[in-house]
Amino acid sequence: MNQESAPTTDSPVHTPAPVDPRLGPAHPLLHASNRSRLLNRLSDGEGLLVFASPEHLRNNDAEYRYRQHSDVLWLTGWRDPECAVLIRKGAEQPFVMFVQPKNAEREVWTGRRAGPRGAEELYGADAAFDFEELAETLPGMLQGLRTLHYRFADNAQHDRLLMKSIAKARRSARRSGLDVPVLFADPELILHDLRLHKTDAELAILRRAAHITAEAHIAAMAATAPGKREYELEALIDGTFRSRGGWGAGYTTIVGGGDNATILHYIVNDAILEAGTLVCVDAGCEVDGYTADVTRTWPVDGVFTAAQKELYQAVLDAQVAAIDACMPGTTHHEVHQLTTRLLTKAMCRLGLLEGDPTDDSVIDKLIEDGAQKRYFMHGTGHWLGLDVHDVGAYAGGGSSTALAPGMVLTIEPGIYVATDDEQAPERFRGMGIRIEDDILVAENGPVNLTAAIPKTIEAVEAACRGER
Repeated sequence: MNQESAPTTDSPVHTPAPVDPRLGPAHPLLHASNRSRLLNRLSDGEGLLVFASPEHLRNNDAEYRYRQHSDVLWLTGWRDPECAVLIRKGAEQPFVMFVQPKNAEREVWTGRRAGPRGAEELYGADAAFDFEELAETLPGMLQGLRTLHYRFADNAQHDRLLMKSIAKARRSARRSGLDVPVLFADPELILHDLRLHKTDAELAILRRAAHITAEAHIAAMAATAPGKREYELEALIDGTFRSRGGWGAGYTTIVGGGDNATILHYIVNDAILEAGTLVCVDAGCEVDGYTADVTRTWPVDGVFTAAQKELYQAVLDAQVAAIDACMPGTTHHEVHQLTTRLLTKAMCRLGLLEGDPTDDSVIDKLIEDGAQKRYFMHGTGHWLGLDVHDVGAYAGGGSSTALAPGMVLTIEPGIYVATDDEQAPERFRGMGIRIEDDILVAENGPVNLTAAIPKTIEAVEAACRGER
């Protein structure tokens, strides 16, 4: 080096630019608490490995809007693709992330990246690496683990990478004497069980999602009129979700007018809403990854007909009773059994099924034969959280899962009568009615997170008139 180019003692020391705080998680304390809960459930020598969801093309080179894998969200709040999270109980660095590296050229096209440094400074990782280093670095990090929680058969590429890493770790372990994973467990055993039991911080987010969802449903009721198209309600609902700060719809919004409501997952949403019919709307806002899930059914011209009232009230009565049954200790299956029994009795009373609704033996036989499934063909509800059909076991050890405080589930009975069902009374044909709320199981009884959305006949008709 010649003297002219030699550094001087007063040369400025280069310091990297600070990490953009906008790239950090919305709820860092929540995710730190989640990781702590997980580590408390793991034993020394146990670890967990989860990967980000892959990106998917919509068409040609245009991608769908990216949605992170919910396990990664729960643990970290990290929203970008190409990420892996390794949690190790008893390790010097228990929380390790592998993430997309900083890349100025790619960031021009796809957005800012926090990079490994951001993963440490903003997300609390004990160590972070470029995602491309995973295959080289993971084998060494698996040493010392005896059990690894990992979901096989979700992604073949990830499975191959893990198997190669374990094989490499075994070869090194012959010299180091350290353990290498020999026992593998599905994340459902611990991670998904933790996700099933919501913390106060998680419930606060779900309450916000429920509040925005209520605004959207009430606005849609007031905006409904004969001649409008289903997609006009969809646009109003989804627009409300975004304008109030939500991520958008937690699942594709369903707007089924008339006999489209008898199609459970109808999402075409392009038919004209006709006077004298009902519209069934299933829509929930997603906030910071957590989604509400609500269904309401209301008359297109704002007033229920006599036949619509009959069918609607039958569904509503079953839903109210099912919600009341969501007490700690009651099993998920018992709630469904109650709902099925009440709806089957109503079907007999309304002439949809033949039989005396007051004769328990008759009702038992109809249910045993599955007769009620002609008009009520789905379950009463499901777990709710980061996924609209959230993780968590519905049964185990030979019995249905018992409800416990902190669990959130939907209660959504329905009756659906096909237009061409000649067995059904003519006045009910072409009607699909579902009523769904999001229920928190609490020590003192169920809490309806979406109770602000009208559902009695009188309240629904008032909302359709624009009255609050």
